Amino acid sequence: MVIKIWNTIETRLSQMKKLIVITTILLLNLVCRAQLPPGVYTSTNKKAISAFESAMKYYQSNNDEKAREEALRAIEKDANFAEPHLLIAEIYQSKKQTQEAINEYVKAITINPGYNLSNFYNIAMLEISIGKYEDAKKDFERFLKKPNINPDSKETAERNLDNCNFAIEAMKHPVPFNPKNMGEAINSNLDEYFPAITADDQTFIYTRNNRNEQVALQEDFLVSKKVNGVWSPSVLIGNGINTSGNEGAPALSADGELLFFVACQDSPDGSYTGGRKGFGSCDIFYSQKVGNAWSKPYNLGPNINTKNFESQPSFSADGKTLYFVSNRAGGFGGADIYFSTLREDGSWGIPVNIGNKINTPGKEESVFIHPDGKTLYFSSNGHVGMGGLDIYMSRKDEKGNWGAPVNLGYPINTFVDDNSLLINGNGDIAYFASNRPGGIGGLDMYQFELYEAARPSKINYVKGKVFDAKTKVPLGAHFELIDLETSKTMIISDANSGNGEFLVTLPIDKNYALNVSQPGYLFYSENFSLKGLSDNSKPYTLDIPLQPIDTGNVVELKNIFFETAKFDLKPESKAELNKLVSFLILNKTMRIELSGHTDNVGDKKSNQLLSQNRAKSVYDYLILNGIDAKRLSFKGYGDTRPKVKNDSDSNRALNRRTEFKVIGK
Repeated sequence: MVIKIWNTIETRLSQMKKLIVITTILLLNLVCRAQLPPGVYTSTNKKAISAFESAMKYYQSNNDEKAREEALRAIEKDANFAEPHLLIAEIYQSKKQTQEAINEYVKAITINPGYNLSNFYNIAMLEISIGKYEDAKKDFERFLKKPNINPDSKETAERNLDNCNFAIEAMKHPVPFNPKNMGEAINSNLDEYFPAITADDQTFIYTRNNRNEQVALQEDFLVSKKVNGVWSPSVLIGNGINTSGNEGAPALSADGELLFFVACQDSPDGSYTGGRKGFGSCDIFYSQKVGNAWSKPYNLGPNINTKNFESQPSFSADGKTLYFVSNRAGGFGGADIYFSTLREDGSWGIPVNIGNKINTPGKEESVFIHPDGKTLYFSSNGHVGMGGLDIYMSRKDEKGNWGAPVNLGYPINTFVDDNSLLINGNGDIAYFASNRPGGIGGLDMYQFELYEAARPSKINYVKGKVFDAKTKVPLGAHFELIDLETSKTMIISDANSGNGEFLVTLPIDKNYALNVSQPGYLFYSENFSLKGLSDNSKPYTLDIPLQPIDTGNVVELKNIFFETAKFDLKPESKAELNKLVSFLILNKTMRIELSGHTDNVGDKKSNQLLSQNRAKSVYDYLILNGIDAKRLSFKGYGDTRPKVKNDSDSNRALNRRTEFKVIGK
């Protein structure tokens, strides 16, 4: 697959610099030869040398066609003249006519195999760039036999020899790959690229270059919704985000409520796309969804953005970490992957380089953290691969360390630059952009089924709406998803303040407590067990009515746990208990009654005593953690206040519960 990075000035500059460097090196070499006595050339034919020197003058004045004509005339005068072939090779190379350039290098080498062994390096670099790995391997090996090799060239040749060996084996063992065009609902005759998707696979955002005869680059975001399993025709995301300038590299939060993207300096005075203010060449901005509209975009600030290049953000599903690419000083290579953690006060921490297990002296880009929170996909030309930018994956272990990157294999990776891979929440479908034959036009968006070994860990999610229990008005409540076994907060998020909608991802194989809070309301708690889940295709749907803080209102503490027939608090109760402590500290005048309830199994007197002791256990915990006893009371009700009939095991479980009631505000 191939995708062109249209959206950043940095990339365009790097491409120009690469061409300039290649041209300058060969040009200086040829110029030096042209200034030496005739005997230095591989030809002694004066007319041939004169034609070649004329070709060089044309080449220096950027008249490539005349330079080629004069070089061919030199070859006509002397068929064994090597230098004109090298000049023609450079002309073809500058025009990206790679095979023609290779042919000219071969002619020069055939004329005199011992003449300038560096030519084996040049031809090998061209061969690997078009996937001729067997030929490139032989020519790199020939070059490396040369004495007194420039250390930089030697290092590059050795690295590319490793790439050749890897590619030859990878092509013998291709991975499953069957890309399908996403169709006219998404694609057009223009270029579409850089996708983003929500964890529930229902919202798809991507970039389109709306170029025309006057403007070569005019990038905007489009959005498509999935309706009955089919992507609806995409529409512009709106003027709050799109401007007359360029917006690129979108990244959505897992719930689709936050959009991160990149804008770059696009005018001589250093101003940014759409008049936005920035800190350097390219900066990361964000916008929050309010109802169905997007807020004004805001710059992420000087901790994230610098005078250098920051781009290609990816936001973790836990709402805590932003990954991005930067070429700031202090990295390992040309562009590295960094991450920043969101602080409790809502500011971004100082970015940290992700480390040399991921980053290399080469270039890393197109970072994507899957909603599972521990599978990272990125592109690199510094790890062993197919020769250019390849896509890799790395998994984070339980200690938070990233594993060795794994190449996704051929034909997902090829000899061209491969990047910008996006994986859906379920982990089975991947998206990318390609200009492969058979598309609708330019770069199109494609999707394919990702093979099993390259998939992230399984996740699920809970989605729904928060609203006032009395008025039904939507609420932008705050969510916390807590690992019950460790009491560690796994996910932090907020419901949409306009419509109350929320989506919280749930990595499987854990037990979770869900707490929902909003100023002026009693908090809500729920719990989920995803251990041993065999089918993660069915998400939880949950509407959450929050009760205003009024006398008489009751909250069930669903994450308070006791051993059977005992009143000792289990360790996994700690998260909910601490939430209740915080709630009472925030509402300093509130008084509550704690109550315990049982099912109807066993002796009523014993049940009443058990329920009383359980309520007292919560009472004691609150006092131990600073809550004034005058604000608290407790009572056991046994089986006298069932929620539902005690006619099944599941119903009896619902009746065994701990609650608190507001008895004073």
